[in-house]
Amino acid sequence: MQKSKVVTIQRHIVEQERLHPNATGDFTCLLWDLTIAAKTISREVNKAGLADILGITGENNIHGDVVKKLDVYANEKIYKSMNHGGHLCIMASEENEDIIPIPDEFPKGKYVLLFDPLDGSSNIDANVCVGTIFSIYRRKTTGKESTIEDCLRKGTDQVAAGYIIYGSSTMMVYTTGQGVHGFTLDPSIGEFLLSHENIRIPSKGKIYSINEGNANTWDEGTKKYIAYLKENDPSTERPYSLRYIGSLVSDFHRNLLYGGIFLYPVDYKDPKKPKAKLRLLYEAAPLAFIVEQAGGKASTGKERILNIQATELHQKVPLVIGSKEDVLTYEKFFSQK
Repeated sequence: MQKSKVVTIQRHIVEQERLHPNATGDFTCLLWDLTIAAKTISREVNKAGLADILGITGENNIHGDVVKKLDVYANEKIYKSMNHGGHLCIMASEENEDIIPIPDEFPKGKYVLLFDPLDGSSNIDANVCVGTIFSIYRRKTTGKESTIEDCLRKGTDQVAAGYIIYGSSTMMVYTTGQGVHGFTLDPSIGEFLLSHENIRIPSKGKIYSINEGNANTWDEGTKKYIAYLKENDPSTERPYSLRYIGSLVSDFHRNLLYGGIFLYPVDYKDPKKPKAKLRLLYEAAPLAFIVEQAGGKASTGKERILNIQATELHQKVPLVIGSKEDVLTYEKFFSQK
């Protein structure tokens, strides 16, 4: 009887490194450091109901959102796990207003790390899945110190992106441009084990994910598209099923595995000041890289997410992401609005 091999995330990263004969090992070590941070955050998330972590700090972040205690913990844990390894030259976090330099006492590397430490944190107290999203770039500048220019990039510049979802089990999903792979944390041995090799999103799904409470603030194209999905037409597998958790990582992860489309369009509550919600560098771009590597598509409705040049650290964009055929159909509705 043939036994399936057990592949840890460390082994998988090393095997990916061997595809690049000139690799120095720095990138591999960087990803290892991230897995340590993920394990630590997972431990705290899983015991959050028993520890003095739930609740708020009484402060707001730069977006005006209430900062949860676990947000702060996750942000600090990633920073302290990544600032001294010698692999990074700079970091930026969704929770920090400015860039995060590497302390002078530590060696500097050639990579840039951008991250959302705890996406979906407003759901923590309700025991809903939350997650960490990360994105890695190579340094762009050549001066002694890295600058914000190293962080303000197009998504096409990414060398890796991934997320960790903390739910009934903890999973890490990542890509280095060689497909998308998922690893589940086995708490009995403390290792991430390969559980989802070469993930491919179905070309068309049966699920749509959107906050319909905002329906009155959508553009006409989005309204018509959602109405289309609700129509009864068995020949096109409609109506679609609505599945919306309100945690981006959770909604994205489900649709990545089963197929479907996630939408967070621009809010036109004030037509003179339309507002996007999701952050380009910390949410949209890394998930776009992942979904494209899995055969899907990510768009603003009229533009490929990965082609957008970031001009601000906390730039926000509309996001339509998921199965390729579904996103293409949405773009047709959006263009006809």
